[in-house]
Amino acid sequence: MKLLRHFTTDLDWRTVRTLVAALAVAGAVGGGAVVAFGLYNVSAKVGHLPGVSPILHETFRNSVDLRAHAEPPADLQTEDRVKLGAGHYDSACRHCHAAPGQERSATVLSMVPQPPHITDAVGDWTASEFHWIVHQGVKMSGMPGWPAKRSDEVWSVVAFLMEVGEMSGPRYAELTDKPEGKTCAMCHGLDGVSGSAHIPRLDILSETYIAQSLSAYAAGTRDSGIMAEAMSHVPADAIPRLAAAFAGNAPSGGPARDVDTELAETGRALATEGGTVEVPACNACHGPWDKPLDPAFPSLAGQYAPYLKTQLELWREGIQGGGRVAELMHHAAQELTDAQIEALAAYYASLAPATLDETRD
Repeated sequence: MKLLRHFTTDLDWRTVRTLVAALAVAGAVGGGAVVAFGLYNVSAKVGHLPGVSPILHETFRNSVDLRAHAEPPADLQTEDRVKLGAGHYDSACRHCHAAPGQERSATVLSMVPQPPHITDAVGDWTASEFHWIVHQGVKMSGMPGWPAKRSDEVWSVVAFLMEVGEMSGPRYAELTDKPEGKTCAMCHGLDGVSGSAHIPRLDILSETYIAQSLSAYAAGTRDSGIMAEAMSHVPADAIPRLAAAFAGNAPSGGPARDVDTELAETGRALATEGGTVEVPACNACHGPWDKPLDPAFPSLAGQYAPYLKTQLELWREGIQGGGRVAELMHHAAQELTDAQIEALAAYYASLAPATLDETRD
């Protein structure tokens, strides 16, 4: 210690600056040589140097802990969310992380870092941490970020991840069943009635509206990570056939039974009397209306309240889009309060499912 104090005392600041500059130059030269001459072996067969992997993993955990603060929705662990999350996982994630009762492929097992089996990957992460990881992805690991700006739909994947650690193979197969082998029917049903509060029913929509929505999802002009993934597997020339098939289903079932009637009445007043010079009332485009309406607009009669609530929130935030009159919807939703959005969603859910032309006063 005495020797060290003696040494540092004799050094003036000019000498210190010179030494620091020399070390910096040496480091830059060394780093440049590694890059320029390919000295660092990037082979996945060789892997990282000893000690690097645990350092990277600890950095990863601390980074997530610092940034993951999103509040989970109250309905996180519902069957509707778990099923929707399982469907997306089956399409987008299973190839690397496998599924309950399945094994990873030989190619995946050769990756560095190796994607863990999903039942091991879930570990002790919290819902908020899952949400951040799925939405943001992880650099230099092969883990992609969510393919959309919006983050609300990530919660359905989180709901699945919260359950998958103890999930059996048959349970996973049930959640990801494709009726008659049709992928779209896994979420939307063969008749366009999903039965899920977070997946829109398509039997009330026109062929025109379904086709323009699918095209917008495929082009990325309408924001949804789940639909972006789904449409990446659909050829452009199949969109008209899909739209015609789903629009060909006659609406079925009755109004939602669990709707607050007082809230629905408040929503009815908003939908029929809430228009302005700049923005018409909701029913002028979506019904009920006593004259034919443009099939490019969606019917909302009988649509699920949670789904409608989410969509109105997205329009209000300026995230939703892709239609011919997207700007009109942005203006219409901009001034809506949370209470008004809930009331409108309750009102339309309280109506019997019907197509636009059938939605009459």
